[in-house]
Amino acid sequence: MELAHSLLLNEEAYNQLGEVQKAEFIFEWLSYLEKLLLATSRNDVKEKQKTLVEQLLSLLNSSPGPPTRKLLAKNLAILYSIGDTFSVYETIDKCNDLIRSKDDSPSYLPTKLAAVVCLGSLYKKLGRILGNTFTDTVGNILKAMKSAESQGRYEIMLSLQNILNGLGAAAAPCHRDVYKAARSCLTDRSMAVRCAAAKCLLELQNEAIFMWSTDLDSVATLCFKSFEGSNYDVRISVSKLLGTILAKATICKHPGTAASRQSIRRVSLEEVLELLGTGFLRGSSGFLRASGDMLKGTSSVSRDVRVGVTQAYVVFVSTLGGAWLEKNFAAFLSHVLSLVSQSHPKITQTQIDAVCCRRCVSFILRTTIGSLLGEKAQLAAVKDVFQAIWKLKKVVDAVMSDGNLDTRLGSTDVAASQHMLVCALQELGNLIYSLGTTVAPLLQDSSTGLLDSILSVIPHPSISVRLAAAWCLHCIAMALPSYLTPLLDRCLERLTGLKSSPEAVTGFSFAVAALLGAVKHCPLGIPHGKGKIIMTLAEDLLCSAAQNSRLSAQRTQAGWLLIAALMTLGPAVVSHHLARVLLLWKCVFPASPKDLETEKSRGDSFTWQITLEGRAGALCAIKSFVSHCGDLLTEEVIQRLLPPLPCAVDLLTQLSSILKTYGSPLKTPSVVYRQRLYELLILLPPETYEGNISAILKELAADLTAPDTQVAASTFLLPPLCHQDDLLILSPLLQETDHRFIEEQLLLGNGIACGSLEYDPYSVYEKDIEGDSVPKPLPPALSVIGSAAKLFGVVCAHVGVTQRLLILEQLLDHIKHTKGARQQVVQLHVVSSVSSFLKYVAGSKGCLGPEEMKRFALTLVTGALESPNPLLRCAAAEAWARLAQVVDDGAFTAGLAQVSFDKLKSARDVVTRTGYSLALASLHRYLGGISSSQHLNSCVGILYTLAQDSTSPDVQTWALHSLSLIIDSAGPLYYVHVEPTLSLIIMLLLNVPPTHAEVHQSLGRCLNALITTLGPELQGNSTSISTLRASCLLGCAVMQDNPDCLVQAQAISCLQQLHMFAPKHVNLSSLVSCLCEILLDNSVLVNLCSPYLLLRRAVLACLRQLVQREAAEVSEYAVMLAKDSTEELTSGDFLVLHLADLIRMAFMAATDHNDHLRLSGLEMLLVVIRQFATVPEPEFPGHVILEQYQANVGAALRPAFTSETPPHVTAKACQVCSAWIGSGVVSDINDLRRVHQLLVSSLTKIQAGKEALSHLYNESASTMEILAVLKAWAEVYIIAVQRHKNHRQPLKTTTCLEDSIRYGSCSSDGLLDLVYADLGTLSRLWLAALQDFALLTLPSEFASQLPAEGGAFYTAETSENAKLHYYNSWALILHATALWLTSTGFVVADPDEGASNLSRPVTPTSMCQGSSSGATIKSPEDVYSDRFHLILGISVEFLCSLHSDATMESITACLHALQALLDVPWPRSKIGSDQDLGIELLNVLHRVILTRESPSIQLASLEVVRQIICAAQEHVKEKRRSAEVDDGAAEKETLPEFGEGKDTGGLVPGKSLVFATLELCVCILVRQLPELNPKLTGSPGVKATKPQMLSEDGSRLVSAALVILSELPAVCSPEGSISVLPTILYLTIGVLRETAVKLPGGQLSSTAAASLQALKGILSSPMARAEKSHTAWTDLLRSALTTILDCWDPVDETHQELDEVSLLTAITVFILSTSPEVTTIPCLQKHCIDKFKATLEIKDPMVQIKTYQLLHSIFQYPNPAVSYPYIYSLASCILEKLQEIDKRKPENTAELQIFQEGIKVLETLVTVAEEHHRSQLVACLLPILISFLLDENALGSATSIMRSLHDFALQSLMQIGPQYSSVFKSLVASSPALKARLEAAIKGNQESVKVKIPTSKYTKSPGKNSSIQLKTNFL
Repeated sequence: MELAHSLLLNEEAYNQLGEVQKAEFIFEWLSYLEKLLLATSRNDVKEKQKTLVEQLLSLLNSSPGPPTRKLLAKNLAILYSIGDTFSVYETIDKCNDLIRSKDDSPSYLPTKLAAVVCLGSLYKKLGRILGNTFTDTVGNILKAMKSAESQGRYEIMLSLQNILNGLGAAAAPCHRDVYKAARSCLTDRSMAVRCAAAKCLLELQNEAIFMWSTDLDSVATLCFKSFEGSNYDVRISVSKLLGTILAKATICKHPGTAASRQSIRRVSLEEVLELLGTGFLRGSSGFLRASGDMLKGTSSVSRDVRVGVTQAYVVFVSTLGGAWLEKNFAAFLSHVLSLVSQSHPKITQTQIDAVCCRRCVSFILRTTIGSLLGEKAQLAAVKDVFQAIWKLKKVVDAVMSDGNLDTRLGSTDVAASQHMLVCALQELGNLIYSLGTTVAPLLQDSSTGLLDSILSVIPHPSISVRLAAAWCLHCIAMALPSYLTPLLDRCLERLTGLKSSPEAVTGFSFAVAALLGAVKHCPLGIPHGKGKIIMTLAEDLLCSAAQNSRLSAQRTQAGWLLIAALMTLGPAVVSHHLARVLLLWKCVFPASPKDLETEKSRGDSFTWQITLEGRAGALCAIKSFVSHCGDLLTEEVIQRLLPPLPCAVDLLTQLSSILKTYGSPLKTPSVVYRQRLYELLILLPPETYEGNISAILKELAADLTAPDTQVAASTFLLPPLCHQDDLLILSPLLQETDHRFIEEQLLLGNGIACGSLEYDPYSVYEKDIEGDSVPKPLPPALSVIGSAAKLFGVVCAHVGVTQRLLILEQLLDHIKHTKGARQQVVQLHVVSSVSSFLKYVAGSKGCLGPEEMKRFALTLVTGALESPNPLLRCAAAEAWARLAQVVDDGAFTAGLAQVSFDKLKSARDVVTRTGYSLALASLHRYLGGISSSQHLNSCVGILYTLAQDSTSPDVQTWALHSLSLIIDSAGPLYYVHVEPTLSLIIMLLLNVPPTHAEVHQSLGRCLNALITTLGPELQGNSTSISTLRASCLLGCAVMQDNPDCLVQAQAISCLQQLHMFAPKHVNLSSLVSCLCEILLDNSVLVNLCSPYLLLRRAVLACLRQLVQREAAEVSEYAVMLAKDSTEELTSGDFLVLHLADLIRMAFMAATDHNDHLRLSGLEMLLVVIRQFATVPEPEFPGHVILEQYQANVGAALRPAFTSETPPHVTAKACQVCSAWIGSGVVSDINDLRRVHQLLVSSLTKIQAGKEALSHLYNESASTMEILAVLKAWAEVYIIAVQRHKNHRQPLKTTTCLEDSIRYGSCSSDGLLDLVYADLGTLSRLWLAALQDFALLTLPSEFASQLPAEGGAFYTAETSENAKLHYYNSWALILHATALWLTSTGFVVADPDEGASNLSRPVTPTSMCQGSSSGATIKSPEDVYSDRFHLILGISVEFLCSLHSDATMESITACLHALQALLDVPWPRSKIGSDQDLGIELLNVLHRVILTRESPSIQLASLEVVRQIICAAQEHVKEKRRSAEVDDGAAEKETLPEFGEGKDTGGLVPGKSLVFATLELCVCILVRQLPELNPKLTGSPGVKATKPQMLSEDGSRLVSAALVILSELPAVCSPEGSISVLPTILYLTIGVLRETAVKLPGGQLSSTAAASLQALKGILSSPMARAEKSHTAWTDLLRSALTTILDCWDPVDETHQELDEVSLLTAITVFILSTSPEVTTIPCLQKHCIDKFKATLEIKDPMVQIKTYQLLHSIFQYPNPAVSYPYIYSLASCILEKLQEIDKRKPENTAELQIFQEGIKVLETLVTVAEEHHRSQLVACLLPILISFLLDENALGSATSIMRSLHDFALQSLMQIGPQYSSVFKSLVASSPALKARLEAAIKGNQESVKVKIPTSKYTKSPGKNSSIQLKTNFL
């Protein structure tokens, strides 16, 4: 492909390629050329222009495919626009000649088409330069069109569009001709040609004035005709044309002279709307013909015309824009509503038509108002829509007030207004819903009386209007949750008051149900008591139904509807009313079959109507209960639900006979009853109706084959049974589009109604599946089939095999014996049911039954696979694979595959080939097992052949789709086919005409699957991979250029895949700019550009991936596109630049009217605070960047704390407050006080407790608010205490507090002072909240112990809802409470302290009862004990059963609370004295460490463990001390043993604190250092491995565990300590061995340092010296020392890397910290001395320095038995080393340091030596020191090292001289040379010494660059 990257075509390379490669090569060259030409200089282009033109024109004759010809044309145009234009006329002539050619063969067609495309492109680019040639060209093209086939017509239309675009007004002479040609194409057979013609006419209307003036009517009629039989793309293109022309006609001011002005007809808005209205109402037939048809009563506008006109309305308004709509809204609204008024009775004469038209009107209103108007204009629109409703309502009121009942009901006016009212009410609801709380002021305005008017529409005579009004209230409640309760109250009040009006009873029951349906979408809910009121009212309605026959039906329906809606409130509410509901359910059905028989003989038509209504309602209520209250479905409840079921089924079987008896009035009620029963049975487990299962199956079979179902509703039955991916190959209508709402009706076909609310009033409380539009239940006759098919699947799987066979046989017979259209209907129903059965059996892993079953199922599915209905074929293919899955037999599956192969090979018809190709792919999808390579080869071979069948685009589409599924399911097995498949895809992409978009979409899916199969291999650089990758990119480029939006979406998702696997090879800049263009394009005119929702989704999905993986690059491109140049930035800095904008945005949102927006604003503020709190301010060092925004943050928070703010907004604001205060951005107390004051105000508000609850929302809403406030305070208090700790100041007392407030001090305590004032109140509230939480988390068996009236902050009924809020806040409150208790040390004198400012003392629980409480006053000890157990209990309960959703924040807070608790003596004494409690805590912590990987959590757990051990130590010490005091006079021997292990030394697992601790520490150590576990290393002893450096976290954990280990002996008795010592020593020395890594500068690794520290702690344990354990300890410690010494002598060479310093230090710790008998036994002592000797020989200066330092401390050891042997063995050695240095003088600081350390060792020797040896030692030392002294002259020129040495020597002499004066004097006297040198040096130094000695850097502690030495002194 690289060879294609040149200016001229590389013909040599080109000629060597095969056919497919040639096409690829040309496309690649042309793509490259397009970019290259634009970047090449004009002169270079001119130079090569002649050759280039020849090459490009020669390509015209090589049959270029559609994408190639498009690129070829583009390049020719660019070439001429840059280079010379003189040869362009020849090119145009050549193209015209090619078009005139008489050659009609298919092989010549591409050349002709290419010539057409080239002409279009040349004229578009060069425009008027070619002005004089265009008439011939256009004439020639139009002439060619007469004989052209559809591809030709398509290309000619697009070419004409380009010619018109390039020439502009100059093309006027040809306008009429083009118009005439395009008119005929606009009603062409081919849909692609219609689209192209619409684009051409759209271009034409820019200049051709006649189109939107004189010919306006005929253009409109033409468009209406074009809509007939159209597809989605045509409707989009033609509606765009029609809408644009009409918009132009409305606004255009015509140019030209006075004369021409008169000849042009002016068009008013009314006329334009009337034109559109005509299309909507009468379709494409002329006025006269239509009126004739109307007289006959036969006219009906086809749905596609109506939908097309609906879209044209939207385009018309969108083109005119939002400002125009705002100005003309009233006129537009009244026109659109009039479309469904009674002035056009024809359009609404059937319910089906009325529903479809209403849906169109709703779409026009929703799309225009919703997307074109701003907030202000939408508020005005609310008023206009409301006015329209009010006017219509007045008409109805006038009629209704008429006393004569007959005129009332028969009145046309009522019928006339009903559809207008429905549309207006639905739009009002939608508008208010989208505006949210912004609309509140409008509703509060009493002058409009909006709510009153809607409530007064509710008793309207028409059920549709009643439901629409109820839905409108539902939308208002969702938008304004604060109105939910008041509206509910008003509706309930009217329902109770107007019980005698049938309309009011149904209307207000709908309204209540709709409002209850809104509750689950309003997070704040409704007060709990409303449930009781509604339940009582429902019972009342049901009981009084029989009293008045005029109201029976309405009351029955209303009663059950209310109960069904009540169920949506969930288990928390329903559980209180369940018994009454079950009783009503039981009573509604007869008790036995006998009673049912007597019923049948007694009733009449009316009573049966009421009975069926009531029973259907009851079934619906129970269905609602089962689906919304699953938690309440216990065994017991199911048993109570069951008794009426058999009777319900009995009634089902009797329905047909009842219908025969009473006739048609019962038809609808009986269908509804059936459907309700089926729906309920689908939800119940089949076991519950086992006894009736056969009867149910018979009824289902009868329903599915009923003789009266004439309508084939495949589009709603089948999609759920097809695989989602397969629906893509069917009509685009099945996919999600912006027009789905209206396009849906075309899917269903003309005879079927769209869904609408009046078909099932019970759906008024259900949430609609798609978005927030009105629920759209289908008519009962249709939905009963859907339910029957679904239930059939379940029931059929549960009946006996014989019955299953029988039923299937009956169904097959039915299909055989029906004929024509009926047969299709029955087949559809039966296939749906059997598919549903197979799906169910496959899902539940059931079995099919005998051989016979397979045969029946196969016959049925095979029949469906050959059905003309593509959707049925699709479902059958799925069933075919499910069948194989259920049978689960390789031979059967292979048989099915073979059948498919045979059919595909022999069949020639489209139906069979498409059906079986998909069936093959489905088999692969479900049974990857059949992918044995030979099967795969056969499949691929057959599908390749089908994919190239250019005679049938359908076959190609299905075959390619199937291929994509096989590629997906074959995975790696497909590798062998990748290359040929890719070649096939590229060949087809380059050759399939663009008119067959569906083939291109399938090709895109294949390419996507191939890219996934190749996966990361696409990054490779081998030739084959590079070729594959280039082909993939080329395929993407072809698809990106395709005119079809869905193909473009495929291209984008392919590029997204490529970017995921081979990011380097995707050109980001072009991709991002292309994506942004699509989006920007769309955002300008939402409804006009890229009408495809799926394309916009693909763009966003791709951008999202790019932003996540290439954030910096994408933001750069985005900035470039936004024309905003900034310097190079990393993505992290990108937002800092926009911080001011972010804050402004958050501020505007947080202070808006709309609650959703407020919440988002506050959330954003929270994110900004957390993200930027620590970012420094570049211009003011020492400050952070957020400081300048203090005012904005304060102002954004303030409105959230007003009294009318909803609780959830206040709760979020509290979270932001605490984050802001805790972020540390604000340091000045006075500034902090502003935000702090908001929290104070909310604290005052919540102290009113449960009594002052708001009655607008559920009680749990106030729980949420109270807990949010308490949590925020807790967070602030925790941070205040932490800051205070960091500054290590004692807690302030109240006196300081007053001072600091007075002077506004800004100390670290300022924050604590602020909290201090309210701490008394807070602590009490916190304790109350924790008590509540503890009660709520009790297991269900303790429910009886819960307080009946609820807790401090929740009511008993809403406890379930409240739990969630407690779960969100308990952890921080627990931590804060623990900190408060710690600060008071559990010694608060008066629990009421600090509560003086409370308006009402909060005494919710016994725990916090102060002296004010009248209860028995507990002793302080009891109060502390209660509090201690509360905190401990909550923590342990939480930590021991951590759920996966437990947050890090909660776990950490809980552990910190335990740490705080154990920081003070009293709780420690409780833990220490209760061993079981300690062990339980340790086990819980052990579990936390095992289940949570986070190092911070593990460290916090270890800290708690350490505190528990400390507590145990304190307890043991205390017991020993008191025992000694008691038995002071007694003999020591008789003292009882304290500590674990008592006299025996045994530690019992589960009963031993020490054992539990050891388990936990081993867990930590082995996880970090697996080598410590002998089982893992596979050897009992110490295995030599290389020491390792742990991560920082790992080191911390190991160090913490070692600290704990070293504390353990102190918890044991002497015997106990002997038991644990070996383990502790093994682990400690093991850590040292595994982590003693050599570090530069002789430092110790932090873990080695920790293990040495632990060793020191263990060795100095008093147990080592205690009588009972002394001997055993000595033996064990000797063994430990031997182990350390053995580390040096590895078996192999692995331990060369051990750090000698660490090991030597360990030996020294042993020597200095144990009793002498451990280390003085000769063999050990000799071994140790040898180690020191060996180390002194090591050349590394740092090792030598450390060795000297260690010897220094050994020599000083007071016991001569220990130190002398070392002195004897090592002193001479040290002396020699020093003399050696003395001879060659130190050269660097390291040697200097060695020397100084050595001297210090000798000085020590002098001090410890016996008197008679001392003089000899001094005599050795002095000459060495004096030899380093310099005289005056030498001092000046000496190096810094020599000078330092001189200073050091002199200083040492000054110290030694006076100490041992006699030796000193005699030595100096005996050597004059020494004396002279000393004097000269003293003289020279006289001055400087005074100054230098105090500052000399060597007087500081030795080894200053050993960081560990300074921190830790092991010795």
